[in-house]
Amino acid sequence: MKEISELMNFRSDIKVVDATLRDGGLVNDFFFPEDFAKALYETNVKAGVDYMEFGYKADKTMFDVNKFGPSKFCDDDYIRKIVGDNNTALKLAVMADVGRCNYKEDIHDKSESPVDLVRVATYINTMPAAIDMIEDAHKKGYETSCNIMAISNAQEGDIKVALDLLGKSPVDMFYIVDSYGSIYPEQMARICDLFCEAATKYGKKVGIHAHDNQKLAFANTIECVGDGVDYLDATYLSMGRGAGNCAIELLLGFLRNPKYKLYHVMKFIEEHMIPMRAKGTVWGYDLQYLLTGLYNQHPKTAIEFTKQGRKDYSAFYNETLGLD
Repeated sequence: MKEISELMNFRSDIKVVDATLRDGGLVNDFFFPEDFAKALYETNVKAGVDYMEFGYKADKTMFDVNKFGPSKFCDDDYIRKIVGDNNTALKLAVMADVGRCNYKEDIHDKSESPVDLVRVATYINTMPAAIDMIEDAHKKGYETSCNIMAISNAQEGDIKVALDLLGKSPVDMFYIVDSYGSIYPEQMARICDLFCEAATKYGKKVGIHAHDNQKLAFANTIECVGDGVDYLDATYLSMGRGAGNCAIELLLGFLRNPKYKLYHVMKFIEEHMIPMRAKGTVWGYDLQYLLTGLYNQHPKTAIEFTKQGRKDYSAFYNETLGLD
């Protein structure tokens, strides 16, 4: 059982990562107005957030630049337009998806870029390609993470092998990613043990990226806090793909660290997030996402259900179980 004193105090080595522009971009094809991005950056600085993820480094030969906003590609010039020289304590991050990023050309040397952290997203079965990307980013001078997606579908033996491979690489942190929002806190504790054991062995850090299909993103994130995980992903008003993510306003309030200033977070939500939702941008917990989370399925069917404006939840239940 965790000591209550651990929950009443704070750990100074915890880092909060704002993923609103990246995971939230999956809701609106990354079409965030420039003033929104600037206000978000300024809020993160004022609120004491540690990292801000600007989006993906997607391959422009694979994705039509006219169909997506700038956070899909995260050109260095675009990021500089928002942050200038970023003479602040806030670090900047981008995500590079295995198989969807021309990383050798599109990720420049750190000396030429405002980015600090390259987060490599991979599945267990593409780990060799992920390690090649990690090595490339490390040589270019970046901090690196490996975000292992769909961890709920991975076998424990495969996770251990993947973490051993990663441990021998120059990666700085291993990331647990509950892509389907299907993991319960008791299960998360066991996964944390696997990750933290490997991290201790190889001198790495561990992070958590949770989805809210079963309204457990916050619960799973604070479970990880108690189990020694240091890097915590969250988004403003939970904005993210489908059911969304751990809410940054919940997380900063829980962490108790006086460096985090919740007032600025609330003000940004009031002035930008709530109006965005009122104008029709849709994300967050709903019954269709509950069902895909409950049955450990990719939320793409629930996302399509939402896009179609369907309300026949019982029929979708049967579809989820293959009974249609």
